[in-house]
Formats: sequence, structure tokens, C-alpha cells
Amino acid sequence: MPRGNPSPKLAITIDPDVHAGVVEAADAAGMSVSAWITEAARRALLIADGLNAVAEWEAENGAFTDAELAAARRKILHLAP
Repeated sequence: MPRGNPSPKLAITIDPDVHAGVVEAADAAGMSVSAWITEAARRALLIADGLNAVAEWEAENGAFTDAELAAARRKILHLAP
């Protein structure tokens, strides 16, 4: 019986060009492919949550104006490493 909280396993199929990119990116990051895929999925889920939150806010308050979007872009670009 496994101890602790073992991670669930997935069997996935990836296009060959994506596979090569994932293997290279994981190697460059010093991570296993599983850890790299987990981090990529975590980021994708975070982005999806953010987009859903924006859509919900806009549904309640109206769409962001061009000026608001431009201000947000400036903030993001200023904060980006």
C-alpha cells in the first residue's frame, strides 16, 4: 500500500513536435517532464480562472473600456520581469 499522498498518474498522447518542446523545456528548467507538465497545467488553470473572473466581472459591470485595458497593459508590462 502506498504511503502518504501519491500523485495520480495520467497516460497522455502528445504531438511529436510538442513532445520535443516539452522534453527540452523540462530539461532546461532542471525538472522532470511530469513536474514541468504539472506546472504548465497549473498555470493554464490559473489563467482560465482569471479569464473566467474577468468575464464574470464584465457580465455584472460591463466591458472594460479601451482606456482601462490600456492602463492594465501598462501595469502588466511594467511589472513583467
